[in-house]
Amino acid sequence: MEGLLDFVLRDVLTRIGGVDRCVSEFIRVTGLLLPDRVFLRFIPELQRGGRTLAGVPVRAQLLGSDPVSMAENAARLAELGAPGVDLNFGCPAKTVNRHGGGASLLREPERMAAVVAAVRRAVPAHLPVSAKMRLGWDDSSRARECAQAIESGGACELVVHARTRADGYRPPAHWHEIAPLREALGIPVVANGEIWNVQDALRCREASGCEALMLGRGMVADPGLALAIRSHDQGQPAAALAWPDLLEPMEQFWRMVCEELDPHQRAGRLKQWLNLLRRRHAEAQAAFDEVRVMTDQQRISDWLLRQRFTAGDRVPEVRAA
Repeated sequence: MEGLLDFVLRDVLTRIGGVDRCVSEFIRVTGLLLPDRVFLRFIPELQRGGRTLAGVPVRAQLLGSDPVSMAENAARLAELGAPGVDLNFGCPAKTVNRHGGGASLLREPERMAAVVAAVRRAVPAHLPVSAKMRLGWDDSSRARECAQAIESGGACELVVHARTRADGYRPPAHWHEIAPLREALGIPVVANGEIWNVQDALRCREASGCEALMLGRGMVADPGLALAIRSHDQGQPAAALAWPDLLEPMEQFWRMVCEELDPHQRAGRLKQWLNLLRRRHAEAQAAFDEVRVMTDQQRISDWLLRQRFTAGDRVPEVRAA
């Protein structure tokens, strides 16, 4: 999820728990072998064995349409220690599609197969090569053809976002259309799209026939979602995280944002997360309304500190210098 689920949020969310694997933001490949600094900017976890601080592996996600350059960049990522390579055939962004990337390849199954095959040959045999696709460009009439093309290229796993490129992110997600793809393939299929709570996860599993799920915006809006699904699977109460439980992760997030990102990006990143949290937590609305007018880093840090004290029914002592 470009510009949202970066390494900072990956680290915070995986500390909460319930996540088996992450995928990086997509890295655009346009014909050149990218320098190492680009890979490290998107996936600084490469400096820690390709894992978040919580120990969750992060597959490197590549977006492009040229088999040769995709293979070269995948090979370099393997040398840098990426735990796997994921190929993006689902991004609906117009700028991406205009240049032949993302969901635009759903109109060319043979090219998708060529890209997957080239990447599969370029990286060590033990390294997973997975892919993500949507149901199609304007409709889902070629969904099976696309899925089988990806499998024929050598992908070990396929994530299906249950909407077409034309659907964008408008609900609903058509989970039932994943089921025939899963039945037609010999590789694991993972369902994705419009999973906001445990009930959505259960309905998605029933409609798609997929046990494994990929969480995107739903995980950002409810950081405890993966943990709640995992608890349900283990027969335990799927208790959601309350707003006070999120204040410490939010402080961790803000601290990392201030350490790792440029000053002009910092306030916007917290506002972006609070904006999505409003979907799950009523308290996030008031928090968003307060923070949206702030730009000063110290002012935001002080605001976060007050939230922790308020949640604990304690008032910080203020002393004169």
